[in-house]
Amino acid sequence: MIMQARPISANLTVTFWGAARTVTGSMHLVEVGDQRILLDCGAERERQHSRVRSPGFPVPPPYVDVVVLSHAHVDHCGALPRLIREGFTGPIYCTRATAELVAVMLADSARFQEEEAQTRAILQSESANPAVNEVRQQVHQVLRQVVCVPYCVPTEILPGVFLTLVDAGHILGSAMIHLMVDGPGRETRLTFTGDIGRRGLPFLHPAAPVPPADLVVCESTYGGRYHQTVEAMTEVMARTVRRSVEQGGVVLIPAFSLGRTQLAVHYLQKWMRAGQLPRLPVFVDSPLAAEVADVYERFPEAFPTDEDTLPLPPLEEWPTVRYVRSRSESDELAERRGPCVIVASGGMCDGGRIVKHLKRHLDDPRASVVLISYQAPDTLGRQLLEQRPTVRLHGRNWNKWLDVVELNGFSGHADHADLLAYLEPLTGSATRLRLVHGEPHAAQALAEALLDRGFDDVAVPAREDTVHLA
Repeated sequence: MIMQARPISANLTVTFWGAARTVTGSMHLVEVGDQRILLDCGAERERQHSRVRSPGFPVPPPYVDVVVLSHAHVDHCGALPRLIREGFTGPIYCTRATAELVAVMLADSARFQEEEAQTRAILQSESANPAVNEVRQQVHQVLRQVVCVPYCVPTEILPGVFLTLVDAGHILGSAMIHLMVDGPGRETRLTFTGDIGRRGLPFLHPAAPVPPADLVVCESTYGGRYHQTVEAMTEVMARTVRRSVEQGGVVLIPAFSLGRTQLAVHYLQKWMRAGQLPRLPVFVDSPLAAEVADVYERFPEAFPTDEDTLPLPPLEEWPTVRYVRSRSESDELAERRGPCVIVASGGMCDGGRIVKHLKRHLDDPRASVVLISYQAPDTLGRQLLEQRPTVRLHGRNWNKWLDVVELNGFSGHADHADLLAYLEPLTGSATRLRLVHGEPHAAQALAEALLDRGFDDVAVPAREDTVHLA
């Protein structure tokens, strides 16, 4: 669709809002004249547990014209229902795969909110909050407002404002967002990387080059840190699984249902198929991960065609993997004996189905837990990593007799070296860099490295900081 009107100038202002000097609640406001675009609309994850909450917005939602999503993680899309409830009526642009995953993720979030509200109402002998009961309707409205855009096809989303999405290699459907403002006599360009994938971990197609722009807003989650190599990950996992076979124990892998679970299951399959791990039954105890796997199977074009990097095959073609959907099946699995691998929902171990498995195996010296996600302070996962004999769970102390293994390579995020490699081709241009989606120490480490490599204008914005491009 070609729009007739044009903005009066190519002036563009970015206001940083969510995920500024933190890693949650991604949201940034772009203003072109009186037109307003939200880049991402994420919920904020509370630091001490896995719950998420909707943040405020940089402008009243009725004044937002367009939303563009980088991908479907809840900290990038989870505030959309609230945005719509408070008056946003415009289009939401994203890839088709992101749209399908957003439907799954927001529906799951709505179910969780409804269950929590019902539990509070029972405990407090009061009626559930009617606003919570409307969340499912708001999720449906989100999906009605979605407009799917293919990669690498410029699309005019507002008069004189063109959007191009390029593959970010983070999760299925993830995209870097490139905006071009076609003003009189000149163009102004902005690139937002969203979350960009790591190199050297074949699963999805690798990330595309970062589109050059006058301003590049880049994530910095792993600034100053480096992932384990695939070879090191293979060695650690092989040692853990062999121990399980020898001692008859269970290997538990807590994982977030979108992203980490797919990577973990893919590599477990690959290593077992190659003979690098003993073949054991693999159970994925997460109804949400099962729904995500269904979406992944509908997008075979998103994966390399090399036989070693194909996406998860259908269950009937790989009988050692079983998705556990019902609660009764999950309860039966928790009592299962004998060597097996259980990938369960709850990446930080504070919620999800991993909790029941930990209660069953915390004091079993034959068992192992492999922590593949970041473990925030005060979470059960952080307690497991600490050198102490017990952990606190559900109001009591538990002996920590199982083997605790930390594996930091199953990440969809670029590490320090990856981020430098993605950005270095822009060295020498007039590009300004702003680093978001990182804790202050991580963003600052990346900023210093970029300055050392010849970038002149690198900063770590705080919430409500602005950049003006004229």
